[in-house]
Amino acid sequence: MPQFFQQFYHKLKDRVGSWQNLTPSFPLADLKPLIISCIAVTGTLLGVRHLGWLQPLELNVFDVMVRSRPDATADPRLLVVTITEQDINTIGKWPISDRTLAKAIAEIARLEPTAIGIDLIRNTPYEPGNAELVTQWKNPKVFPITLIGNSHKDPAPPPPNIPEKRIGFNDIVVDPDNIVRRNLMFASNGKGTLTSFSMRLAFAYLDHKKIDSKLTEKQEIQANNVVFSKLRSDSGGYQNIDNLGYQVLLNYRSAENIAKSVTLTEVLEGKVDPKLVKDKIVLIGVTALSLKDIFSTPYSATATGNRPMAGVFIHATATSQILSAVLDGKGLFWYWDEWQEILWIAIWSAVGGCLAWRVEKSVILISSAIGTCASLFGFTFFLFTQQGWIPLIAPGLALLITAGVVVTYEYQESRQQQEIVMKLLGQQTSPAIANALWKERVHLLESGLLPGKKLTATIVLTDLQGFSTISEKLPPEVVMSWLNEYLSVMAEEVQAHQGVINKFTGDGMLAVFGVPIPRTTPAEIAEDARLAVSCALAISARLPQMNQNWCDRNLPAAKMRVGIFTGPIMVGSLGGTTRLEYGVIGDSVNIASRLESCEKDRHEDTCRILIAEETLLHLADKFEVESWGALPLKGREEKVNVYRILGMKNK
Repeated sequence: MPQFFQQFYHKLKDRVGSWQNLTPSFPLADLKPLIISCIAVTGTLLGVRHLGWLQPLELNVFDVMVRSRPDATADPRLLVVTITEQDINTIGKWPISDRTLAKAIAEIARLEPTAIGIDLIRNTPYEPGNAELVTQWKNPKVFPITLIGNSHKDPAPPPPNIPEKRIGFNDIVVDPDNIVRRNLMFASNGKGTLTSFSMRLAFAYLDHKKIDSKLTEKQEIQANNVVFSKLRSDSGGYQNIDNLGYQVLLNYRSAENIAKSVTLTEVLEGKVDPKLVKDKIVLIGVTALSLKDIFSTPYSATATGNRPMAGVFIHATATSQILSAVLDGKGLFWYWDEWQEILWIAIWSAVGGCLAWRVEKSVILISSAIGTCASLFGFTFFLFTQQGWIPLIAPGLALLITAGVVVTYEYQESRQQQEIVMKLLGQQTSPAIANALWKERVHLLESGLLPGKKLTATIVLTDLQGFSTISEKLPPEVVMSWLNEYLSVMAEEVQAHQGVINKFTGDGMLAVFGVPIPRTTPAEIAEDARLAVSCALAISARLPQMNQNWCDRNLPAAKMRVGIFTGPIMVGSLGGTTRLEYGVIGDSVNIASRLESCEKDRHEDTCRILIAEETLLHLADKFEVESWGALPLKGREEKVNVYRILGMKNK
């Protein structure tokens, strides 16, 4: 087939397109599918994100990062007085009496704190001792609570006759997954704006330190050049939260070491170190699990089980966050604007698409994707340690989905292109060889040539006996039809035995076993030799039936000769882009040709198959052979040991 690779080259370019479309890893590749994939994936994810479907995943990642970062030490400006199960058992009743609470407040006040926060609802007297508690309420350092309430809780008013500036609400905002991540600093009850319990305590401490606060033009609180920016409904990983009131993202110090603590019993017995109280903020609240003033936090979902946090410690966390931002310079959480987040997602979509577009090997692509995702998480976590919360799930999905879309597109394109090549090659080569040629398409389509390779292969050359006489006696159209039937059978068997027909020489054929896939190991070279001999025997086995069919149609019978030799050859493109042929060059081709024409008069069977000793060495005693001895071959000075193939050996 002298025109085979010329046809392959031109049809591949005409049917599939230019080499840029076939090799997307090239710099000049058509980027249209990549751009469309990035836009489609980014747009879809933005829509899904806007609906809030990614919010649970982003919040889970937020929790993981909270647990992963280093814990801060306990805030030295705070002390928590806990009311434990043991305290309740010691006192013997719940709620504790007004006298007991009054005594605790008085004992703490004696040690000169800056503020005392009472995280207990006391709108109803609990005798005995109400008069004593009323006296303690008059202390300007004491801050009781009120409960705004909602659909799940009824409102609870504060103790009577206390100035509004010392009353804070202790309502805690929970996310849709019942985890506390936000601090509600101001809220409205329909009659006016109320201040949170933690804000009252923190700003009492700041007032004591002579630090002023004010409202900015955006009606946001500013203290000591620190602005408490309001949390938006779409800040960070949020998308559709209720952002009513004035909220900020809660910055936890740790799971348990938020502030030093003492028990109520220790306070009542006067066993508290004065240094823990003097000039500090003291919060009194319950931690007994039976009272159910506990909440889930980012620390709750751990491998060791649920770890809830008492409400008083959440208020302590919120108070500490305000003080740390104003006094310690520990910034509050910050977020990107919506346009920045959209650009962020689009960038990672492009990164995923480019990875899939440029990297062809699956293992390298998977490794690169994993490494890129790790880099994305690492960068996001680094910003998180700097109080920056940016989306992670959306860009991560954009990266992976875009990569998947591009890989799928490339696979479908490659499959369609390969089907065209297979159709072009299928009648002349085996699927394995067609695949190999497909892999070499880059060289062929870029330069129009396949690079030359030196390899070891087995050459098969055939010829018909008396073809000239047959051609003289029959009309050309009959000869053509008869010859095509004969060559078609040979082509079928060559393909079935994984060979390549290099060319038809009129009534003959040159087939090669071991190209274009380089065969390097002795086992592979031996397998090619055995396939070549088996192919010749298969053709020989079909000749009798073909001859009978021809005789029935008054057509001449055929007798053929086959020469087979195994040795080194050079293969590659011969010619130019206008006329291209897959060339097979080397002395091995000449020897196979001489074997075919050797001793023409010794043609006893319908098909005579001769091999040289170089091929016999690879047959592993699987065939019956007859030695013809060392024979001189035309054009060669040295004789060649020749053998005739009689058939397969019986197993």
